[in-house]
Amino acid sequence: MNYAHDFHAGNFADVFKHIFLTRILHYLAQKPAPLRYIETHAGSGLYDLAGPQAEKTAEWRTGVLRLAASPLEPEAQALVEPYLDIVKPLIGADSPLYPGSPLIASALLRPQDKILACELHPDAFQRLRANLRRDRRAKAMEIDGYAGLMAFVPPIERRGLVLIDPPFEDAAEFDRLARALPAAARKWTSGVFMLWHPVKDRAAVGAFARALAEGFAGSGVKSVLRIELQIDDVRPQGALTRCGLIIANPPFTLEAEARRILPGLSQRLARSLEAPRADYLVEWLRRN
Repeated sequence: MNYAHDFHAGNFADVFKHIFLTRILHYLAQKPAPLRYIETHAGSGLYDLAGPQAEKTAEWRTGVLRLAASPLEPEAQALVEPYLDIVKPLIGADSPLYPGSPLIASALLRPQDKILACELHPDAFQRLRANLRRDRRAKAMEIDGYAGLMAFVPPIERRGLVLIDPPFEDAAEFDRLARALPAAARKWTSGVFMLWHPVKDRAAVGAFARALAEGFAGSGVKSVLRIELQIDDVRPQGALTRCGLIIANPPFTLEAEARRILPGLSQRLARSLEAPRADYLVEWLRRN
């Protein structure tokens, strides 16, 4: 899968990923101790929704814009409001923008927290560095995300979150993840690790998820939660319509939050509102 993010910023996959990024950071920030946010494939950090790439696909209009304009049921809406509080002022501007994960983390974290954002692509890195330059808590690194993952964990802070969100341009990406994620978790047993992935072949992704869960054996990770969101039928050669998150060491609140959010979110973002083929998944791969 080739995934140039300027074409897809603010789409259903971003909404899904960033809602749960927000939920995890909100939970971690409840304790006063400092935390570290690490992102392995950070992208440019901010995306122009009026630019030619975003306008060509207009995916943000059926993603973040639709959710912003049409609330979920009250309990689910309360859980997504911290995310919407960040994105609404940007998408509603005369020149609409969408914040990537590093800027969402920047908006949520406290003065004592730190952000480390890795990006290897030269153009994206220059934009990332510019977009983070005013945040003294944040550092952008021009480095391969997998190398950064192993180099920068464990951080000085004992608590924190790693977001692993590769572009999946390489057919071997799932194999790399199956090796890298358990290895990093062994180094930072108290960290939360969140992996985003596309779902183009449900059986293959299911096998990967189970193999990854087995790879965590002996790592100190006792709980692994798998959640997925689908907005239309999955076709291997078609557009992306389903994606997932695998979270190691998730907050104990996250399963219940996912079960509250995802039913309404899948229906709200369904590609066809007349005959939706929306679906979602919440399951434990490992449980303490």
